[in-house]
Amino acid sequence: MDNELEVTRTPPRNLAAEQAVLGAALLASDAIVEAMEYLTPDDFYTRAHQILFEAMLTLNEHDRPIDVVNLQNELERTKQLDNVGGVQYLAELAGAVPTAANVAYYAKIVSDKATARRLIETATKIASQGYEDTDDVTDMLDEAERSILNVAESNNQTDLQSIGDLLHTSSDHLLELSQQKSDVTGLPMGYPLLDKMTTGLHEDELIILAARPAMGKTAFVLNIAQNIAAHSNERPAVAMFSLEMGAESLVNRMLCAEGNINANHLRTGNMNEDEWQQYWVASQTLSEAQIYIDDTPGIKVAEIRAKCRRLAKRTGQLG
Repeated sequence: MDNELEVTRTPPRNLAAEQAVLGAALLASDAIVEAMEYLTPDDFYTRAHQILFEAMLTLNEHDRPIDVVNLQNELERTKQLDNVGGVQYLAELAGAVPTAANVAYYAKIVSDKATARRLIETATKIASQGYEDTDDVTDMLDEAERSILNVAESNNQTDLQSIGDLLHTSSDHLLELSQQKSDVTGLPMGYPLLDKMTTGLHEDELIILAARPAMGKTAFVLNIAQNIAAHSNERPAVAMFSLEMGAESLVNRMLCAEGNINANHLRTGNMNEDEWQQYWVASQTLSEAQIYIDDTPGIKVAEIRAKCRRLAKRTGQLG
């Protein structure tokens, strides 16, 4: 009979760092403000420390000094004094650190441990869902990716930026643009008049192309994708999701456009010698472009999002 050893592991935490943050807040009036840049009450491991930090935030919100007396009064008001260890523990925290100068360093430690705990919690939840009997694996994969990204994003917040810094960045960008000879500052679509009107494609833009059926939307989008991936200076990766036309048909249309080949000749295979030469040249050009096509019928938005995440990570430059 096999012996099973069950090991219980304590979640990541640093109680000394938590005490140092709370102690620093009792020593200096501005320490709590600095700690707030990194921490929320939930970032603390022990419930007592969560309650204490929440009470300190309340005192700070009401412009009351954060000291042992005021903290004791606030905890008595909320009937939480006994839950944090009483007045004796407040006194211990006041002497936990000799100075409040390193509060940011300790707050970062507490924040990192909290992120590690959330990652473990998320991974455990994903594992539990994996054992459940479900037919919709796609939704489960998307939820797993989103959960992991949420943990990463919560640990990757940007600081407040002053308008002076933003103006400096804007002026540098404007100076860089002024030195360009072309009016197209984004990715060129390969249509000179349209590029001049739009200045090209830019990051953070969502562009919707709408028209009635059989007006040439697919051909137009194929040409843009082809121009960007195969002929632009940046040559980023381009992902295409087609819900109505197969991948091979899309490739054939791009080959016809790239090699100036009669589409009917390509469909039937009855191409003359020049067209065969143009076909091989076009094939070589397109093979060197980072164009990825998915023709899954009825694909869900969640699947598109998940596939784009993976492609962006793989190529490093999904355009």
